[in-house]
Amino acid sequence: MITLVDYKAGNLTSVRRALDHLGIACQITADPELVRRADKIIFPGVGAAGAAMGVLRERGLDSALKDAFAAGTPILGICIGCQIILDSSEEDDAECLGLLAGKTVRFCQPVRAEQCSVPTLKIPHMGWNAVSVLKPHPLLSHLRPGDEFYFVHSFYPQPADPTQIYAVSEYSSEFPAAIGKDNLFAVQFHTEKSGVVGLKVLENFSNW
Repeated sequence: MITLVDYKAGNLTSVRRALDHLGIACQITADPELVRRADKIIFPGVGAAGAAMGVLRERGLDSALKDAFAAGTPILGICIGCQIILDSSEEDDAECLGLLAGKTVRFCQPVRAEQCSVPTLKIPHMGWNAVSVLKPHPLLSHLRPGDEFYFVHSFYPQPADPTQIYAVSEYSSEFPAAIGKDNLFAVQFHTEKSGVVGLKVLENFSNW
């Protein structure tokens, strides 16, 4: 049974539909005790870091996620669930969960054209982009060079420890697309919107 964390951050339904399609049992909950006792956790989400952290704290889900991580429960973060596992985010100047050391940063939005390699960069980054694996991980074991995933984001995770970056993508410059440590793995792209390769990440997680 995979537990989906409900903190009013969207895309729960699409993740559940993807798991249902794969025949993987799941439940959606905002109960911190169910999160603490979960077999596996998916921490999805879309939205703003400050608002997301506010709901997590209000519902006691921030401490539940920290406890689950410390207990060794397999956790998969998706999109904002990849960003707010770090210490902080430039979005809303939010203090985040701190499961991994680091900061979520904004894509370059230059004041002057010479400050950025692509001064007309459109934010948010939206669409299909190739993901390159830097080092192996069970959740990415199926990927081949050139495989693409679907992204929608204006910020991206930047772990303090570069060895925690498992895959990268590029949007004017290279950015981390998958990060992790121990029982925690997180992806900036949307697995549930990325077709066969995205569904395979979810399937791999269910077997991890």
